[in-house]
This record gives sequence, structure tokens and C-alpha cells, in this order.
Amino acid sequence: MEQLPAGVSAFFIQLLVILAVARGVGALALQIGQPRVVGEMIAGILLGPTLFGALAPQLQQQLFAPEYRPYLNLGAQVGIGLYMFLVGLDFDTGMFKSRARSAIAISVSGILVPFLMACLLATWLVSHGGLFADNISWSQATLFLGAAIGITAFPMLARVIQEQGLANSKIGTLVLAAGAIDDVAAWCLMALLLASFNGDDSLFVKAVLGAVIFAGLMLTLVRRYAVRLEDWYLRETRLTPRLLLVILLLWVVSVSTTEWIGLHAVFGGFVLGVVMPRGLLASHLIKRLQPIVLIALVPLFFTVSGLKTDLSLLAEGTLWQVALAVIAASIFAKAVACYIAARLCGENHPMALAVGILMNARGMMELILLNIALQNGVIKADLFSVLVLMTIVTTMMATPLFNYLQRRPSFRQQIE
Repeated sequence: MEQLPAGVSAFFIQLLVILAVARGVGALALQIGQPRVVGEMIAGILLGPTLFGALAPQLQQQLFAPEYRPYLNLGAQVGIGLYMFLVGLDFDTGMFKSRARSAIAISVSGILVPFLMACLLATWLVSHGGLFADNISWSQATLFLGAAIGITAFPMLARVIQEQGLANSKIGTLVLAAGAIDDVAAWCLMALLLASFNGDDSLFVKAVLGAVIFAGLMLTLVRRYAVRLEDWYLRETRLTPRLLLVILLLWVVSVSTTEWIGLHAVFGGFVLGVVMPRGLLASHLIKRLQPIVLIALVPLFFTVSGLKTDLSLLAEGTLWQVALAVIAASIFAKAVACYIAARLCGENHPMALAVGILMNARGMMELILLNIALQNGVIKADLFSVLVLMTIVTTMMATPLFNYLQRRPSFRQQIE
């Protein structure tokens, strides 16, 4: 079979295939009541060994050969980082302050209860064999499972909320805030696990201290400086190349910093968007950047993870029983815990129910975490496949259940 062109040419061929499949599966997802983003997530998995690799292994290996993947990885990082910057621009900080108590309580329950559930699951799964690294300890397995069950589909939730027109609503603000806190905590657990597993405690210290310092600088120094960018825009009455360059440089520094300290680039992009001034500049940036980011770049993020996922492994032995147990435990530990926490904070029943349903979705943030664990030898392919299935099930549950609630009388008024 003739080889594909190398380098940049191969990237554009891959991009064409990815965009075509993502749009097609995304359109099908809309037809069955799922958001387009769920279809794009599934499209990424279908392009991997689960379907494309099973039907045409030689063609799949040629199209997505390992030497071409650095281009996809770069595009994926740029796409998700820019997307979360746009989400941050549209984030209602004023409404978050009014619901900070609820957001913190929900996020604490959304990481604490999964961690307790992980303590129970770790003993069974470690003894099951073939799931974790041979030399892993119970505490290390618990750290990983706590992060894997507790993480939230932060970028995915942002897009679902945006597509539902709830970006500035009470429920949108509450879920995004709680999801962001949960994901930072999950990444800190992952940093602690990798530090323990690799014998390097500095990884955990860098992640925790780095997150505190980064957030402090962004919310004080950078926020004060960012106000000048709005004044600059008003003076010029347009988005000049120099102004856009300054904003992009701030974005590069933000996402690079969070990557370096051990968190993901999504947090750097999101926090920069949050500290930007609200006004004509933010509206202009969203209008200009959103189409290209959503259509061309975000699907790359889903495909990169999907290329490493092989769901056919679930058909082997008794692995399906493990999968069912993990799915049930994950739903209880996240959805039920977040619902109870919201109710205890004084949120009404519809709001708490919506919080539990949306926080239960895990999406591609989970797949990123799983890929890191797999690459570092913490878990094996069997457990990777189990947790990918859990990710798909919990993510696909969110929108149909949320839409069902919205069809109930007066529900929309109670969550906005």
C-alpha cells in the first residue's frame, strides 16, 4: 500500500478525516438527543482500534501512524486550551461568588465520596489481577481510582451548558465552578500518585504549590493588567494585530504554566478567560475565535484519546463484571453525592438533581487521565478499557436525563 505523505501533509489528511467523521457522528448524536460533543467523543473512539482498527487495521495504522501523532497532539492541546479560554470569557464570576459556598461543598463531596469508594474498590481490583501494575500498592491504587472516579468532564460540561443556552445561568455557573475545583483536586491526586509511583515527591509539591501561586497571580496581578486590554480595545475601536498578539502571548504563558506544574492546559486557558474584563473585547474574541475552535480544533482533542482506546478488550473473560461494578460505584459516588451536597447547601430539588446529573459526566478529561496512567505503567489495558466504558456511559447519561428534567413544568425557571 502506498505511503501517506510525511509531516505536515499527513496532518492535513488526518484533519480532513477527523473533521468529516466528527461532523457526521456529531450530527447523528443530535438526532438521538445527545449533544454534538458526545458524538465527537464517540467519533474519536471509532477512529481508533475499536472500530476502524478492527475493520481496516492496515489502513488505520497507516493513516494514524505513531510518527504523525505529534501533530495531532499539538493541535489537540491548542484546541482545548483555546476552547477553555472562550469558556472562561463567558463565565459569570458575579454569579459564582453568590454560589461559592454551594460550589465548594459540591466539589468537596464530588472528590471525597469517590475517594472513599476508591478505598473499597482498590482491594478487590488489585487482587483481581491484570488490571494494575504488578508492583502497585493498595494506597497507590486508591489514589488512582479516587482521581478517576472523582474527575468531571469539565471541557465537555462547558460545551453542553453552552449548547443548552445556560452559560450564564445559576446551574451553568454552579456546575462549571464545582467541576473546575473537582478536576484540580483530581489532578493533584494524580500528581501525588505519579510522585509515589515514580519515587519523585517533587511532582506533587510542584502541582499543589504551583496551582496556588498560579491562581493567586492570575486573580490579582493579571486581572488588574487585563483591564487595560479593554481600554486599549475601546481606544482602537477594533481588535488590532498588536492587541491580539498580547492576548495570545498571555494565553501561551497561562497554558504552558499549568502544563508545567502538572495540571492540564485547560485550566490555564480557563483561568485566563475568567480574569479577562467583561465587555466588548470579550464579545469580539468569542465571536472571532469560537467557530474555528469548535469546528476544527476541538475534534482533534477527542481523536487523540480515542486512538488509544480499544473497547473490544471488554469481551474477554469476566472483565464485563468488573466494568458493571465500576460503573455502578462511579455513578453512586458522583451523582448521588453531589445531589446530597447541593440539597444540604440549600439548593432546591430541581437544581440539586441537575447538579448530580451533570457532575456525573466525565468525558475526555477522564480519558486524558487514563492515558497518562497507562503511559506511566500505573494501569494495564484491561482496566483502561473498563474505565473508558465507564466514561462513555456516565457521559451519555447526562444530556438525556437533563433534557428530560427540562421538559417538566417550571423546571427551567428553577435552575436559571
